[in-house]
Amino acid sequence: MKTNETLQERLKKIPGVDKILECAKTDPFFQDLPKSVLLRSVRSVVDDLRKGILENDTSTSEALLAEIAVLEQVKTHISIAMAPNLKPVVNATGVVIHTNLGRSLLSRESIENLLLIAGKYSNLEFDLAEGRRGSRYTAVEDLLCEISGAESAMVVNNNAGAVFLSLETIARGKKVIVSRGELVEIGGSFRIPDVMSKSGAILKEVGTTNRTHFHDYEQAIEIDTGLLLKVHTSNYRIVGFRADVSLEELVSLGRKCHIPVMEDLGSGTFVDFSEYGMDKEPLVQESVRAGADVVTFSGDKLLGGPQAGIIVGKKEAIDSIKKNPVNRALRIDKLTLAALESTLRHYRDPEKAMRAIPTLRMLTLPIDQIEKQAIRLLKRLEKIDDPRLRTQLLNCPSKAGGGSLPLLELPSKCIGVTISSVSANHIDRFMRDATPPVIGRIENDVFIIDLRTVQDDDLPFIESAFRNLLDKASL
Repeated sequence: MKTNETLQERLKKIPGVDKILECAKTDPFFQDLPKSVLLRSVRSVVDDLRKGILENDTSTSEALLAEIAVLEQVKTHISIAMAPNLKPVVNATGVVIHTNLGRSLLSRESIENLLLIAGKYSNLEFDLAEGRRGSRYTAVEDLLCEISGAESAMVVNNNAGAVFLSLETIARGKKVIVSRGELVEIGGSFRIPDVMSKSGAILKEVGTTNRTHFHDYEQAIEIDTGLLLKVHTSNYRIVGFRADVSLEELVSLGRKCHIPVMEDLGSGTFVDFSEYGMDKEPLVQESVRAGADVVTFSGDKLLGGPQAGIIVGKKEAIDSIKKNPVNRALRIDKLTLAALESTLRHYRDPEKAMRAIPTLRMLTLPIDQIEKQAIRLLKRLEKIDDPRLRTQLLNCPSKAGGGSLPLLELPSKCIGVTISSVSANHIDRFMRDATPPVIGRIENDVFIIDLRTVQDDDLPFIESAFRNLLDKASL
């Protein structure tokens, strides 16, 4: 009975919701705040206090039950509730096209055009010359054809959509021949066989995992074959005893048998990375020149633009894809078009593209420039002048990411950080809670900051985050 009485007494000390709302009226913090947010936050804090008392949580002290203390808890709850869920972060992982961190950064020109179009009406689907309804593809179609050499082009929301739409248009109810070694799965459980099944096309595997020959395709052709499909294994490589069939060979077979040929490049690129000492990725231009009827690739990977699925190829094939009613469910909006158009314009001058598009610039960044950036950060951290903080300059590899160039290891410079009596896992958690969050990696109980992907204006944020961590660690 004594325990129940004590419990009831403590519960009565929790200020009521109405009382907290009344106190909030005189505090400037709550001015212009949506009433629904305030009410929900007050109720949540009161419920948490009640739950703590009922569960005999020792952290629910009597001091926390005072009106002023409860009001401060409400402020904290509101600050979290009102903060944007999607926020910028510092990418210190060294993974350039980091899928979980938003993939490619847009160029300055793309951002400026995006802002301009976002705040104004536009000719998205209006033909200014004719004064009537037009097509949204015109914003980028001519540019894509100019750069790739294709007869026609269109864009959908992502490359998975591009593959699905193309298969559904060309091969629904028909067999699609593809090498077993090209039945890839990428992030998010996107599998070629599954997409093919959903499109209504019928998968016809040929060859083996490591070796597929021309005669495998030739012998698999039947009267109901609707498409020859080649898929670039952009997120893995088979090495050693292997063989595959070139796109040119597939095109010759397709023409002979009057069957269209499609290639999914995944991380498509207009840039020959072998000129920069990297592995060569198939170029979109090469696939078009080889004669593929349809070529699909991503806009937000090696291309360095916004998320988009790009389809280029022969006019007859692209026209039929454009007319597919499913296309409406996959179409992109004006913001994506604005950013993609500006990104594509960079490729008219390849040298400018390498400088202007952040993804290309980071992938080809010389090691001496990365080292200079690392030294700048080292000096900032040394200014903190805390004996617990230890830093070291390290050589380490970066990755392209995004399922691109899977075997490539880019030489980079990193800062390894350790703090006395603070584990690397704790550093990692604290840095993720910083404003903005700093995302690094842990190796051998050392927090690693890879400077290949750290931007110039990120350095002050990293320094500030470590200052805050050390301040809190001393409490």
